[in-house]
Amino acid sequence: MEILELDYDLPAELIAQKPAEERCGSRMLLLNRFNGVFSDSKFTEITQYLKKNDCLVINNTKVVPARFFAKKNTGAKIEGLFLSVQNGCWNVFLKNSSKIRENQTLTLLDRDKKAFCHIQIVKKLEDGQWIIRLDSELGTYEILEKIGFSPLPPYIKRPQPIDQHTLDTNRYQTVYARHKGAIAAPTAGLHFTQDIVENIEKMGTRVAQITLHVGAGTFLPVKTKTLEEHNIHSEEYEINEENAEIINGAIKAGGRIIAVGTTAVRTLETAALITDARKVAVSKGYTKLFITPGFDFKITDAMITNFHLPKSTLLALVSAFAGLENVLNAYKYAVARKYRFYSYGDCMFIH
Repeated sequence: MEILELDYDLPAELIAQKPAEERCGSRMLLLNRFNGVFSDSKFTEITQYLKKNDCLVINNTKVVPARFFAKKNTGAKIEGLFLSVQNGCWNVFLKNSSKIRENQTLTLLDRDKKAFCHIQIVKKLEDGQWIIRLDSELGTYEILEKIGFSPLPPYIKRPQPIDQHTLDTNRYQTVYARHKGAIAAPTAGLHFTQDIVENIEKMGTRVAQITLHVGAGTFLPVKTKTLEEHNIHSEEYEINEENAEIINGAIKAGGRIIAVGTTAVRTLETAALITDARKVAVSKGYTKLFITPGFDFKITDAMITNFHLPKSTLLALVSAFAGLENVLNAYKYAVARKYRFYSYGDCMFIH
């Protein structure tokens, strides 16, 4: 499939730069994936579209404050994104890194732009990634909590991230986030409040929690001509016994499995590959599952998802689920109706 088939026009002013004033205050576009019919709703009405014995599957990964800043001895500022820990060192993205050299020393800055500790550049990797060593006795997450900012995607502009630090720390995180490890939010979950989750459970809809730590690949554009040529990123996931039982119990009871976000879809369908049936396996590890049009969904019956970037793997997944023509028609309608797009934007309920 050519990547240009996943393209659409989006005016820049529809890219949401801030979340809705209220967490649950977004609009919601309803899309019937079988007949392509769509209509307007709002997220506060989500319970109207759920039934007893349905199972809502949420991703409880927790975003770490992975965006950081450093400076050279010359005073030039460097922006970085923490990716992972490897043998006591950090694997990071570094912007403006063309003149950085191995064995060079940088100064890591705290949120007030003051020196926090020294960084040694250990090794240059591919695609703007580097291995660095920090001169600090503190643990990785302890350091990030002191110096880091929310790892917002590049289309959300924060020239001075400290100005919106409190807002982003709160709102670029789901209310049910539990397990640290993501460097991007599972954005479909950002609309839920604790009250809405509790109301969903009270009405007899089951809620299951899975974990998929959203990785750096979510920021990477598809640069190949076709989807088939693209090397999909790997992400760490887990479905434990308790939640596998909730999901499989809902299936046995005839309920729908409703995934909150593409990350939940990817996790569910990965676990179904192990059983090769309409059943998820208790499992953990890394998934490289690439869901593209033609994929055979075994678990997912409906999904809540935000609007995704053109020519992206996430748009490919949604198109695989709902049909490319249906999705592009719905997106065109959403643009015309001035829905807010991407991470801090509005959402869709695809059923």
